[in-house]
Amino acid sequence: MTHDVLTIGRISVDIYPNEIGLDLEDVTSFGKYLGGSPSNVAVAAARHGRKSGVITRTGSDPFGNYLHRELRKFKVDDSFVTAVPEWPTPVTFCAIKPPDDFPLYFYRTPTAPDLQIRAGELDLEAIREARIFWSTVTGLSQEPSRGAHIAAHQARSRNDLIPGQFTILDLDYRPMFWESEEAARIEIGKMLPHATVAIGNDKECAVAVGAGSPDEQADRLLAAGVEIAVVKLGPDGVMAKTATQRVVSAPVPVDTVNGLGAGDSFGGAFCHGLLAGWPLEQVLDYANAAGAIVASRLSCADAMPTPDEVNALLAERGRLVPSA
Repeated sequence: MTHDVLTIGRISVDIYPNEIGLDLEDVTSFGKYLGGSPSNVAVAAARHGRKSGVITRTGSDPFGNYLHRELRKFKVDDSFVTAVPEWPTPVTFCAIKPPDDFPLYFYRTPTAPDLQIRAGELDLEAIREARIFWSTVTGLSQEPSRGAHIAAHQARSRNDLIPGQFTILDLDYRPMFWESEEAARIEIGKMLPHATVAIGNDKECAVAVGAGSPDEQADRLLAAGVEIAVVKLGPDGVMAKTATQRVVSAPVPVDTVNGLGAGDSFGGAFCHGLLAGWPLEQVLDYANAAGAIVASRLSCADAMPTPDEVNALLAERGRLVPSA
């Protein structure tokens, strides 16, 4: 099967409180959900009707079984998901304190199964054939995952990509996974020439290419080799630049419940729009709306919207609804 969207990297069980507004020590009941940014992006793409899959590792335990079941429930190909007996499936706790306080607690030290992906285990043909290959900076933080990510990107030569194929690097920098920002910048710098698209917020772009205005950061990403630089502007929306375009999409305001999955929903919808061949401004508007919908809901993977839901929000806010 040729995947529309094939992602690689982190997976976990997200443990979210059922009680909103409390510190974790005061919460009395929780729900569990599939989590991990690349896995969530694969789910989000599948909700838009795309054939998606994820390359990752779980523990050989009940939580690993749960994640396989959830991926299949969301119609995500889990054939590249295998178990690592030495390490348990990671869990991630979060407090839900809207509108903007969502502290995360990662239980994945000293390592996690998804950082044990090895280059020799990769299906390089599937990676080369995928219309979109999506990876994140977290996967570069530790060996053997770093070597696997490098091998995957090297196999997906930019010169061999055909129109409609994209290699996306999510600049998803999380300091707890790295010894320093400088160490992350070095590894990101090695990867950017292999990517056609880079996506990040101000802090993530600063780690990748240095501090500066959104335009300066986008220009540096383009100079590093990407063809589309996407810089998230927080409350001001999102900007994308190419060699010939600069597009800004205004935010889609909603009442925020949990902002953690919005970026992954944005990513899956962004992939959908790219594959549909929409103008860049339309891609950003659609992805913004998809992210807003998840921000208004409690969970991440389970909250990913369908095209009908995204189109309804766009129409409600007077935005252009893309053609199918």
